[in-house]
Amino acid sequence: MKELPVRAARWSALHPWRAIAGWLAFVVLCLGVGIAVGTDSATTEDYRVGEAGRAEAMAAEGHLERRPTEQVLISARAGALDRAAAGAVARDVAARMAKLPEVEEVAAPRTAKDGRALMVEVTMKGSELGAQKHVGPLREQTEAVRKANPRLLVEETGHPSVGKGVDGQRDSDLALSEKITLPVTLITLLVAFGSLITALVPVVLALSSIAAAMGLSMIASHVSPDAGVGNNVILLIGLAVGVDYTLFYLKREREERERSGGRIGPEALVELAAATSGRAVVVAGLAVVASTATLYLASDVIFSSLATGTVLVVLVAVGSSLTVLPALLVKIGQRAQRRAARGARGPRRERTAGTGRVWTALMRPAREHPAITLGVSTLVMLALAAPVAGLKLTEMSQDTHSRAIPAMRTYDRLNEAFPELRVTHQVVVRAAADRSGEVAEQLRELGRRARADRLFTGEPRLRTSADHRISVLSLSVPHLGGSDEARQSLAHLRDAYVPGTVGRIPGAETGVTGDVARYADYPAHQRDRLPLVIGALLAVTFVMTLLAFRSVVLALVGVVLNLLSAASALGLLVLVFQGEWAEGLLDFHSTGTIGSRVPLFLFVILFGLSMDYQVFVVSRIREAALRGVPTRRAVLDGIGSSASVVTSAAVVMVTVFASFVFLHLIEMKQIGFVLAAAVLLDAFIVRIMILPSVMLLLGKASWWPSRGMRRAQDAPPRGGASCGVPGGTPFGVPGHAPVDVR
Repeated sequence: MKELPVRAARWSALHPWRAIAGWLAFVVLCLGVGIAVGTDSATTEDYRVGEAGRAEAMAAEGHLERRPTEQVLISARAGALDRAAAGAVARDVAARMAKLPEVEEVAAPRTAKDGRALMVEVTMKGSELGAQKHVGPLREQTEAVRKANPRLLVEETGHPSVGKGVDGQRDSDLALSEKITLPVTLITLLVAFGSLITALVPVVLALSSIAAAMGLSMIASHVSPDAGVGNNVILLIGLAVGVDYTLFYLKREREERERSGGRIGPEALVELAAATSGRAVVVAGLAVVASTATLYLASDVIFSSLATGTVLVVLVAVGSSLTVLPALLVKIGQRAQRRAARGARGPRRERTAGTGRVWTALMRPAREHPAITLGVSTLVMLALAAPVAGLKLTEMSQDTHSRAIPAMRTYDRLNEAFPELRVTHQVVVRAAADRSGEVAEQLRELGRRARADRLFTGEPRLRTSADHRISVLSLSVPHLGGSDEARQSLAHLRDAYVPGTVGRIPGAETGVTGDVARYADYPAHQRDRLPLVIGALLAVTFVMTLLAFRSVVLALVGVVLNLLSAASALGLLVLVFQGEWAEGLLDFHSTGTIGSRVPLFLFVILFGLSMDYQVFVVSRIREAALRGVPTRRAVLDGIGSSASVVTSAAVVMVTVFASFVFLHLIEMKQIGFVLAAAVLLDAFIVRIMILPSVMLLLGKASWWPSRGMRRAQDAPPRGGASCGVPGGTPFGVPGHAPVDVR
């Protein structure tokens, strides 16, 4: 494994066109096979968790599961509703819908209590998730009726329509994100390198890695179903790490070119970069993969999709930096050599990493007063983390979707006209067939108790399966799903009404499901799995750092610093999104809560991405320390020499993540914001202020218990190049003494 980056770079450098062609073939093959096999999307069954999921499974046994429904709302555009005309339109809608093969049943038109609207409810065939793919013909019929009756407002909503609208909005949001991130990324790289061709390399490789990963994710979905978020995370993480890994490699190759004064050919320069930054990329990539894999422990289809997408795109990005990147660098280097040989004016001199005035000033506190810098920086991070104490997690419901989606505006009008449709609870009972009479009687008693409760409305509806084993009682609540009243109604059912009625029947299994139950059970499921995932994450981070640097001390420091970064970013998230003061600034409507998936996703992804900076920065420090440079000098030189790389990488990552703040979906906004904040804090406070302060204070103890490092620190400093290729000089280049960078 240690020699893999060097061997891969050597082969690519000697056979550049084969490497480039091979990479293109790999990307095309991944996409081709992925498109051919298609995506296996997660089904309704894959989302079932907790009591709600168990109740849904029982209902499905008796073919009483909740069916996808659409509601066509008919109201006046202005003034009073012409009931005769509205009735005719409702009958027309019902007749049209009944003829569609996608429709299972059309209910009789229902009039609102205030008489201002009519509603036609249409039950679709198939599952809840699959219905949004087939809702198009229903919406076409509604549109045809609307055009034929311009004096009335005829509009359609429902879970399928809303889901289709959300998917369309997500696609347009991602297109906007790309328009923001790609130009900013290119400009950042152009500033970093001073060469358009070199700046294009990371972007091209990142985009090709994303394309290959998307193809592979389609194939992987047949093993782990895709929850519809795979491509989102591939784009989010792929552009960030793809550019970063290429950036690390490119910067080191440019440094070695500057150091050699042009005496070394492009092939040797690529191998030198592979021996150091190439290995750092492999370690960092494996760290992200190992950290992200802990998401599988959450036992959740959405987190599994996020994990699969991240693992695939990171592995592909690492592969591109080890194979096709060396080949591209060799061809660019050869082109520059030919131009120089012809006496042509070459491109503007490319910049290399170094410690500029800004970074010298930023590092001065840690260099001159490490103890004070450590204390102040830590207090700042802890202060930012303080709002976490008020963290409120919830599952983001349909009510939180953007009103820019037409179906959501209709949804609001439907809820206003028919409040009894806002929330429906289903009490599901499974019992022996000979107890069906007792079950029915107890469910009727439950319905009577609910009718006397101000939190419920309407008539309870009881259904029983053909084999009399499964019974479902539906109860309406005139409050929105995210309201306190809706949650209280669920508590009344689960804590009092069910235990006091059907819960007393011997051998009967009971459960309450519905949207409110789902929104309550999902965060509870996440809280139950959180200790396991976080524990595994801490263990993986510790082991990966230990293997990378052979230091227990640095492994512990890495874990603590990652926790500090994550907690501080989460505190900022709570401060911004649980309050209302930033609503206008970031264009969102505060729910007073944070999406239940966001904190766990933050911890896992940040722990992995933080290893990028940790591995790259500490690797530079370790290289110097292995040459016998005192730890203090090695720390300052290592961080100083990597400063511009960290800056460029952080700008790219922050741009990618921050672009998601412009998305409409509130949970994606929160994810983008918290990751951007975390990277900023990690790059500019943790790695520039806290890490050097800790290592300066620890001195040689930073490397405990590595004997090799302690021997190197006790030996007199050795001169020579900053790096070398173990086992011999690269391509026989003189003047580059081999250094053990293992």
